[in-house]
Amino acid sequence: MSDLEPSPEESGVEPVRREAARDDRTGRSAAAARIAQQSTWVDLQVRQAMERGEFDDLPGRGKPIEDLGVEHDPDWWVKKLVERENIALLPPAIALRKEDAELDDRLDAITAESEVRRELDDFNRRVVEIRRQLQGGPPVVTPTRDVDAEVAAWRERRTARVEAQRAAVAATRPAPGKRSWWRRRRGR
Repeated sequence: MSDLEPSPEESGVEPVRREAARDDRTGRSAAAARIAQQSTWVDLQVRQAMERGEFDDLPGRGKPIEDLGVEHDPDWWVKKLVERENIALLPPAIALRKEDAELDDRLDAITAESEVRRELDDFNRRVVEIRRQLQGGPPVVTPTRDVDAEVAAWRERRTARVEAQRAAVAATRPAPGKRSWWRRRRGR
């Protein structure tokens, strides 16, 4: 300060405290008190929730904790995701074989012939693409499907399903029985 400016004490203005001094004086003790109070507050909230029964119907209640005592795996969450979502991480050739085995069931779920043809064209396109890729792994032995032959087989399976459903419905209907004399007379 210069000699011309009065000091804060002389001017009657209270001096501004430095932030470091305020933190040293009150900050540490206040933070410690807040932390101590927070743990008791959390304990109180948990105790009250237990008394209200909010933890009674949680999934996994009464069961042991999974993977307790197992060595820590940094990729545990990825493995749990794969297990929970049933994600298949197969090489393309193996995934294509699996899809080929399930293709008839997928086609049977489709009701329109144009959709069946589109699905078969898509399958054949992926078989050819994977054959062209030179990635490591097992060889691609999955054959392409003849679209017309597959559509004909799909029609036959569909007709057989429809006939089976009609037979099941006919079996559940009561057979027309002989009407009693009273009903015959009233039916006139």
